[in-house]
Amino acid sequence: MVDIVIRKASLLEWLLPRLHLPELEDGAQLVPANEVNPVGVSESQRVQQSLHEMSQSQLAAAAVALRYLGHKVDAKPDGAEVALVAPNAPADGKLDIGDVIVGAQGKQVRTPADLRDAMEGVKPGQQVTFRVRRSGGIKDVRLATRADDQNPKRAVVGILIEQSADIRLPVQVKINAGSIGGPSAGLAFALDIVDESGHDVDGGRRIVVTGALGLDGTVEEIGGIEQKTIAARQAHADLFLVPDANAAAARRYADGLKVVPVSTFQEALSVLAKT
Repeated sequence: MVDIVIRKASLLEWLLPRLHLPELEDGAQLVPANEVNPVGVSESQRVQQSLHEMSQSQLAAAAVALRYLGHKVDAKPDGAEVALVAPNAPADGKLDIGDVIVGAQGKQVRTPADLRDAMEGVKPGQQVTFRVRRSGGIKDVRLATRADDQNPKRAVVGILIEQSADIRLPVQVKINAGSIGGPSAGLAFALDIVDESGHDVDGGRRIVVTGALGLDGTVEEIGGIEQKTIAARQAHADLFLVPDANAAAARRYADGLKVVPVSTFQEALSVLAKT
């Protein structure tokens, strides 16, 4: 897999970006902070969210890989998990990262789409009631709402959500990703689990992989494809597997590196077996 580092620019980098300092080489870019951190979200909160996404991606990767290897894996959607709470938003202090919303406005919530549907008739300023699972218990949380910055007619409470799933693995899988965060290593993790289980996935080649992985094996779009393509090129990869949605951008920076788009885990395995 490949990863990118996100950090705050130094004063010199901010003032003189065109000097091509060593720190700004190899695909590094200076971007406004609000393109990385949502307005009002601190760097530490972004890092916490990123590490949480990494943890969830590892579970999904293990479930997908073990299913492929013939194991019975229980994995079912069971709510909308809170991935980020915006400071000073209605949910601030009432919801925490890791809380799972299982109901809203008297309706069951099993997916993020269910939550969006439950919020459809709510107007900004009205209160809503969420049923929230945390620490093994269920409680009702009453929240105010405010208008969405992008759509003033839409009521929001100031959270980012992702799919929560009850995943029960038949065997223990340990993945040590260190301090790397985000969801984009999911496909790489799943392929490596299969490889470590005695299946020769890479065939002795240097394979670089990026792509978030859904529980159903779908390979999803990721960010930072320019930097990741440059990293794969510098690693002298024989092959770079990327999500379909990122393929066009990856090819712009490939400079001879073979970029192969995939849409599912099964397709990635098939590509590696044939290439």
